[in-house]
Amino acid sequence: MAADSKLQSPLLPPPAGSEGGGDDEGHGAASKRLESILSDESVPWARRMCAATAVEMRMLVRLAAPAVLVYMINYLMSMSTQIFSGHLGTLELAAASLGNTGIQVFAYGLMLGMGSAVETLCGQAYGANKFDMLGIYMQRSTVLLMATGIPLAVLYAFSRPILILLGESPEIASAAAIFVYGLIPQIFAYAANFPIQKFMQAQSIMAPSAYISTATLAVHLVLSYLVVYKFGLGLLGASLMLSISWWIIVIGQFVYIVTSSRCRLTWTGFSLQAFSGLPEFFKLSLASAIMLCLETWYFQILVLIAGLLKDPEMALASLSVCMTISGWVFMISVGFNAAASVRVSNELGAGNPKSAAFSVVVVTVLSFILAAIISIVILFFRDYISYIYTGGDDVAAAVSKLTPLLAITLILNGIQPVLSGVAVGCGWQAFVAYVNVGCYYVVGIPLGCLLGFYFDLGAAAYGAA
Repeated sequence: MAADSKLQSPLLPPPAGSEGGGDDEGHGAASKRLESILSDESVPWARRMCAATAVEMRMLVRLAAPAVLVYMINYLMSMSTQIFSGHLGTLELAAASLGNTGIQVFAYGLMLGMGSAVETLCGQAYGANKFDMLGIYMQRSTVLLMATGIPLAVLYAFSRPILILLGESPEIASAAAIFVYGLIPQIFAYAANFPIQKFMQAQSIMAPSAYISTATLAVHLVLSYLVVYKFGLGLLGASLMLSISWWIIVIGQFVYIVTSSRCRLTWTGFSLQAFSGLPEFFKLSLASAIMLCLETWYFQILVLIAGLLKDPEMALASLSVCMTISGWVFMISVGFNAAASVRVSNELGAGNPKSAAFSVVVVTVLSFILAAIISIVILFFRDYISYIYTGGDDVAAAVSKLTPLLAITLILNGIQPVLSGVAVGCGWQAFVAYVNVGCYYVVGIPLGCLLGFYFDLGAAAYGAA
């Protein structure tokens, strides 16, 4: 099998005669059993596939369920911030959408992408039983991401003139800039969060992050309501609360790492080794960032272009509702992305190529089925979903027209992030970057501009793109 041959080249060598370690012996035993099942050609193919699927599903659900919950809750914090802003008025909804999707996603994509280097290296190091390197990789990534956050903060500070330069109206640009100012602390929360998150995921430690994120969401909702409506701090208050909530998550996860016995082999304290090998680490981080940024920036560009259409407030409002829903559902696929990356990188590190290839198939099919079910539900409620975000009937009608295109997007997004997760687990970030350039920038954006401006299809053009 071609996939098997390509999956036999991990970045780190597999363990030599080691029986595993860490605190996840059940996972290691299941992994060995899966490879044994797939390699036993004396058993009929159908029986092998059924047995292997049962083993793989147990491991995937154990990884994916908490990961999906974490990503959905984190996204719900951003979504709730946009909802609070949207109920202040249509201008505020457009401003929060432009600030959140047009500016903030820039930092999110860059930080998450660079943090994916930790996912590759920690996953393979854990599979190869090189436990002490996980903490070093996490610290090294945090150093790089914190340094990257400084120019991003400057970019945020000058968001108003940048948006005006890009053609946005002064009114929307001014309101969006106010929202963005409150997101500056969030940049550095991202810089700490993503390495920590990938460090824990590589060890199949998912549940603690889910508990911390759930508690933080409850705090975020209460405080955001008070700050926005009771204290009257508006857009700035909403975005500041989002930044504070992200820092709560970071602190909670780090306290867990330092105090938990599950990380006793992988976290051995701060080390000066974090500052060594930075150029090589930066190369892998940059490849990871380019891979993800080419994808996230595509949606960011669509939002910016939508602000140039006729009736930009309506175009931004309707498109932002659809993209917010898409982003929420996308978090399910991102959770499977994390699970796929952990499974593939762990199996490659342990020298189990058949298990790695089989995991790719199972997680892709499972994610596709879930996305198809969600798309059907979204289509059924197409006339009502916009009222979650805003009370405007015009926006509801515009969203209803965009929903069929949204449903198709959701199904495709059910597969794409999972395959990206496989690529991260294998260290194929550069290949995915080339694919993203062709699909998003050579085809998607020109097609959207042609349909939106020449054929005057409005926001629907960018749903089609």
